[in-house]
Amino acid sequence: MPVSLAIFDAFGTLLKIGEGCHPYRKIIRLGIEQGRRPGSRDSQDLLTNPLDLREAAERFGIRVEPSMMLQLESDLESELASIEAYCDGVSAVKTLKAAGLSVVVCSNLAKPYASAIERLYPDLDGYIYSFAVGAAKPSIEIYHHALNSVSATPKEACMIGDSRLLDCDMPAACGLQGFYLDRKGGAGYATLDLFAEAILLAR
Repeated sequence: MPVSLAIFDAFGTLLKIGEGCHPYRKIIRLGIEQGRRPGSRDSQDLLTNPLDLREAAERFGIRVEPSMMLQLESDLESELASIEAYCDGVSAVKTLKAAGLSVVVCSNLAKPYASAIERLYPDLDGYIYSFAVGAAKPSIEIYHHALNSVSATPKEACMIGDSRLLDCDMPAACGLQGFYLDRKGGAGYATLDLFAEAILLAR
């Protein structure tokens, strides 16, 4: 069955962050200074719930002084504004959509980062975020959300990203074609343009 859906990971695949400020990590560190022991599910909670910085601090019971919170929020806004699209991401998406494929992003991320994806890739057919669907890769559930967003079956879909486990192996275990993006050229596809060309040649 020919591929009709291409699913992309977001950060490290379609987009790049220069020097991240890691505001959520800083909040967790503040909690440690206050005597809170990090929980084994802290990262999962941040990725599977729609929490801004203030909501995250409240959820974990961490006190953040107003001036510190304002600084964290300012740092986050600067980080979001600095995020850029990979050139081959823009061209690969354009190529696939022009050929009639649906294109969906499927990403583990905290809520504020979704705005950068939609700013830089405003015309995708679906935006599947872990915080919005309550499931994070490698959970099978999030891949099913990506398929269901455009009513595709696993055999009609392929996925690519910069994590071999999350974007290649687990999608393959769910019946999708999984591909690995290695921009260093060591394995898999070195660019998203090469991936797009291969998908179209195989149709």
